[in-house]
Amino acid sequence: MQPGFYRVLFNAVKFLFMSAKIRLQRQGSKKRPFYFIVVADSRSPRDGKFIQKLGTYNPLTIPATIQIDRQKALEWLNKGATPTDTVRRILSFKGVLYLKHLLRGVSMGIFDEAAAMQKFTEWTAQHDQQLINKDQDNLRKRREKRQAVLAEAAAMKAAKAAPAQEEAPAAEEAGGEEA
Repeated sequence: MQPGFYRVLFNAVKFLFMSAKIRLQRQGSKKRPFYFIVVADSRSPRDGKFIQKLGTYNPLTIPATIQIDRQKALEWLNKGATPTDTVRRILSFKGVLYLKHLLRGVSMGIFDEAAAMQKFTEWTAQHDQQLINKDQDNLRKRREKRQAVLAEAAAMKAAKAAPAQEEAPAAEEAGGEEA
């Protein structure tokens, strides 16, 4: 055998079974991050070459804006692409991992595809309702906090005005006694 045979064989195997990662690719300017969710070879740099773009993630908006193609992400997960920790949370939040879980149950024969899709639509409706309720609670809390701050400011303003009014009559009385 040739001396470099094993090295060539190892590189060929490594190329055939390259590990793909679903990860964030940073875009945007300094201190203004914006991310693409991409599938890339695990050996490529963070902002380097990628295989396919799956969506976007903008952490600057409140709440963070996430747009992702569920079907493409599901295809890559089924092919064996491993998501990073942050992308795993994003995929879980968007329901891609739950959909993968349900489709695995279908392939194992636990239930049929119609039941899986029904469970997924129920989960999606419940998840959307929870997000709406959370937004409404946050809005209500902000309004209450703002009203409390305004009431406190009005009370402080009234407290400052009251001593000034008390001092003015006292000065008039003192001026009247001198005359």
